[in-house]
Amino acid sequence: MKLSLRCFLPALAAFSVAVAAEPGRPNILWIMSDDHAAEAVGAYGSHLAKLNPTPALDRLAAEGMRFTNTFCTNSICTPSRATLLTGQYSHTNGVRTLSDPLPIARHDLPRLVKGAGYQTAIIGKWHLHEEPAEFDYYCVLPGQGRYFNPVFHKKGAGVWPKNLVNSPDTYDSQHSSDVITKFSLDWLKQRDRSKPFFLMHHFKAPHDNFENAERYDFLYDDVTIPEPASLRDVPNSASEATKGTGTSIGKRNARRNMGHHMFVDPNLPDDEYLRISYQRYLKKYLRTVRGLDDNIALLIAYLRESGQLENTIILYTSDQGFMLGQHDYIDKRWMYEPSLRMPFIVRYPAKVAPGSLSDALVNNTDFAPTLLALAGVAAPASMQGRSLVPILEGRPPADWRTATYYRYWMHMTHHDNPAHYGIRTKEFKLIFYYGLPLDATGALKKTTTPGWELFDLAKDPEERRNVYGDPAYAATVRQLKAELVRLKQEVGDTDDRYPDLLKIREEN
Repeated sequence: MKLSLRCFLPALAAFSVAVAAEPGRPNILWIMSDDHAAEAVGAYGSHLAKLNPTPALDRLAAEGMRFTNTFCTNSICTPSRATLLTGQYSHTNGVRTLSDPLPIARHDLPRLVKGAGYQTAIIGKWHLHEEPAEFDYYCVLPGQGRYFNPVFHKKGAGVWPKNLVNSPDTYDSQHSSDVITKFSLDWLKQRDRSKPFFLMHHFKAPHDNFENAERYDFLYDDVTIPEPASLRDVPNSASEATKGTGTSIGKRNARRNMGHHMFVDPNLPDDEYLRISYQRYLKKYLRTVRGLDDNIALLIAYLRESGQLENTIILYTSDQGFMLGQHDYIDKRWMYEPSLRMPFIVRYPAKVAPGSLSDALVNNTDFAPTLLALAGVAAPASMQGRSLVPILEGRPPADWRTATYYRYWMHMTHHDNPAHYGIRTKEFKLIFYYGLPLDATGALKKTTTPGWELFDLAKDPEERRNVYGDPAYAATVRQLKAELVRLKQEVGDTDDRYPDLLKIREEN
């Protein structure tokens, strides 16, 4: 499906009077993708930036604030989205794994924003089990959803979960990024303009299996994608706790690797298999990224042409990061930087200086309190994050966090990642692999080798050397372990109900 701005222009003149009559409160457009690594956003200046993967997002960053230290608290889709709605860590809101539901009564963010007088909608990826009933309008993919000719749960089309509708009729194959954008534009055109809007526009892309719209089939065909420095590291693990774990680009993981997904000849020598798998993987991934970026350009153009852009706060993020070959890993789930780090960009000329940067340690519990503050709503005490509005306005609080907490619960499921938790400061990262499934729904009922990893991010930003056992870092280890225990107590994840885990931690 090919979208053109020309189809939007005839109605723009009719909007001008209505837009002028709107109240002074800003509109809020929250654009989110699925598994979009910060390395695949040009503005973040990675080894992929020269490929110009995201021109629209780069312009958005130039016109607003780009956050350089934004991290998820559980790098997997459903838990991350539950955190976005509740402002809580996974152990608090109860959504620790892909299988855990978030009751409608806990959909705090849309309920509170709607109560403040905003017209609310979510369109696109939802990936939570319960109906998004707190929104005035929704049109969301069932589960993961399809890339082509997707169907949607639509409010007003029946009773959840049977209220499914097809993509718009056409002879052409329709890509989910295009359809989601079309539905958002349709909603923006017909919304109640006596109220400000709060729209969560959430792409499926670039989640695997990385299916791009047909118009991008030949993008990057004549390019050799740069490899990350750690792609060919041997061994492909930092400690005994991670040895042999994680799905791979090359043949290392015989059960599941990217060569299987990319139909690479298994008879090729190992290095050639790795090289071809990586090139096919990144090209497909970046083609889906360009598709969502072009659709973001359409949304911004519509807001500009309809006179709403300057009174609209635009936020862009992903639900987590993604491993793009670093350490020969694919997927997310890890506490390693590419999986942990989230792109985060905010444009709002009334409060945010263009081209500004923030290196404050932010995590996704902060998003809900921030959006509520921007909507003029006080965050409830149940939310564990903090509003970023002071940082957006250039006055970061003196008492802002100095470490952020992370935990992954789905032990050895799907992509062979051991369960772990840890903290990340601006200088260091400490990770504890406890090797147990505990009571996490869907975790594989087996044990793995426990252990610790420590990375000196100032000297080793690519996390290629585990310095946990280095005597020069003994004092740092003690300090970070004490901070980890303190932070676990602060956020309420003390593991007191898991004596076996506590024993393993003490012994290691």
